[in-house]
Amino acid sequence: MRKSRTRAARRRMAVLAPCAALLAVACALPAGAASAELAVAPVAGGAPAVTARAADPTPPGPPAATSSALKTIDPAALRSAVERMTKELGVPGAIVLLRTPQGTFRTAVGTTEREKAVAPTTADHFRIASNTKTMTAALIELLAQDGRLRLTDPVSDYVTGVPNGEHITLAQLLTMRSGLYNYTSAPELATSLDAEPGRARTPREMLDIAFRRPPNFAPDASYEYSNTNYALLGLVAEKVGGQPLARQLRERLFAPLGLAGTSLPGTRDVSLPAPFAHGYMYGGSSHALVDDPYPADVRAAGRSGKLAPLDYTHQNPSYATAAGGVISTADDLATWIRALVTGKVLDPAHQRQWLDSPRAEDPAAPDGQKYGYGIAYQRFAPHAAMYYHGGELPGYNSFMGYDPDNDVTLVIWTNLTLSLDGRTTAQALLPTVLDQIYTGLDLTSPKPPAG
Repeated sequence: MRKSRTRAARRRMAVLAPCAALLAVACALPAGAASAELAVAPVAGGAPAVTARAADPTPPGPPAATSSALKTIDPAALRSAVERMTKELGVPGAIVLLRTPQGTFRTAVGTTEREKAVAPTTADHFRIASNTKTMTAALIELLAQDGRLRLTDPVSDYVTGVPNGEHITLAQLLTMRSGLYNYTSAPELATSLDAEPGRARTPREMLDIAFRRPPNFAPDASYEYSNTNYALLGLVAEKVGGQPLARQLRERLFAPLGLAGTSLPGTRDVSLPAPFAHGYMYGGSSHALVDDPYPADVRAAGRSGKLAPLDYTHQNPSYATAAGGVISTADDLATWIRALVTGKVLDPAHQRQWLDSPRAEDPAAPDGQKYGYGIAYQRFAPHAAMYYHGGELPGYNSFMGYDPDNDVTLVIWTNLTLSLDGRTTAQALLPTVLDQIYTGLDLTSPKPPAG
């Protein structure tokens, strides 16, 4: 989730956080960690609406010639690097799924459940957290494509009681430029989650938390990641689409693309479909929601083995909903992010609008990380750039990205939110994995996204 603008700059991938900063994600590549393995359908009201189209199959084939941007993938080296990093991070289990013109490479390490030897797979379900935002944003674009809304509309046309709502457009919500307070930064939410982890929470309750605080800045005056924006967009989608968000996501995105392992659970549903990975974190929910660092005694006890991480698998994610509530698999996320970037979801005009939507988060760094309509973008080498996002919830950390220049798809998930030294674990793995894929990378200059 998202918190202060200091450490937050390192955590754009939180549950309700956005993207993990691509290269910068881990902010530091540990010494020695050089590599890693890695259509038309009816809608409410009777109006026809274009839905996502099934992605073209990309079965792995024999190694193919690649551009000079790509290294020849060495599966053994990839595995070795992932194993080394996950051990350093103390992660129970992790998956790296990589698809390049050379084929598909799957690296699984550790276990899906502590104290058991259950090797993770790319078909295991996990909570994808803020990767959900890519789906919510795509649904809003589809509704715009239908002519049911315009991205220039003020949010007050659809949701009442929003501070500055008559001046905040849907596009500003999508791009994190509303100025609205981020409800996951409120300390009372973490306290409530720890006291009643199974309780159902509604988007309106989350918005009430946010709206009790004044906005942080005027609409479009700045960029600041806020889960409040996507809680609002979920309500907009339900009002305009005339159906619950879960149903619209399923019918317009998941089913057409064959994402059989992907779903938005009901408000009271704390289960995950089998097979699934358990998710762990040391201490209370605030460590994921507000970047609350582990105290020294927790770090020491964890390293000595006297303290085990808590199992957050069945904490109710209803507080996340449109901002981070979806469950998926690595296989599905790989299909999803490639389909989204390559034009299998939107028509050509709206696809161009989506591709062009990322704007620099920091005006002083126009070539740095950008955030658009539920997507981050970063060029990290002259020959390589990715559209990507990430997710962080208590128990889980993940990343997904697609590089259209080189046809590279990458998904990483881990089942420990934070390492004892405070690193978001999937993001900490990212530079190591990228170094196995690309030539000529600068793994130190990009700054991780705020979140």
